[in-house]
Amino acid sequence: MADISTRKVNPLFLREEELRQGIELLFYAYRDFTAVADQVLEQYNFGRAHHRVIYFVSRNPGITVSDLLSILRITKQSLSRVLSQLVREGFIDQKTGLQDRRQRLLTLTDKGDALEREITEKQRALIAAAYREAGAESVEGFRKVLLGMLEEDDRKRFEDDGPSGPNGLRRRAG
Repeated sequence: MADISTRKVNPLFLREEELRQGIELLFYAYRDFTAVADQVLEQYNFGRAHHRVIYFVSRNPGITVSDLLSILRITKQSLSRVLSQLVREGFIDQKTGLQDRRQRLLTLTDKGDALEREITEKQRALIAAAYREAGAESVEGFRKVLLGMLEEDDRKRFEDDGPSGPNGLRRRAG
């Protein structure tokens, strides 16, 4: 495994080993980040797809199924299976759109909100500890690195710091 000691890196010239270490660190960080959620989800016989749906419905109350599909980039069939279970078990409420009756608007129930808060609090603690250890200047650097990895359409979702993001998606204060 690569040496993960801190060292100065010239941002204009990254060597193969530094890039590979970044990839490896991302894999390990994702493993540990999702592990804290997996422990809670296991109690409900839910998987990561359930968590992603709950999380993004929480962040965007009243989101349409179409917009959720756009965020998750999964098939309608995959979303339908997960969403049906979450609705059936009382974690998500589904309402018909007021202007377009074909739309299904999704919100968390109190039960869904409680589950989202439980998981997110554990993940927030993990990120907060990493930010504290890395220092204040690293927070913005990390954000820039992650934004740089996103496709342009997704990057636009983070350009607006107000209560509503692009595409009419609302971001709930966290």
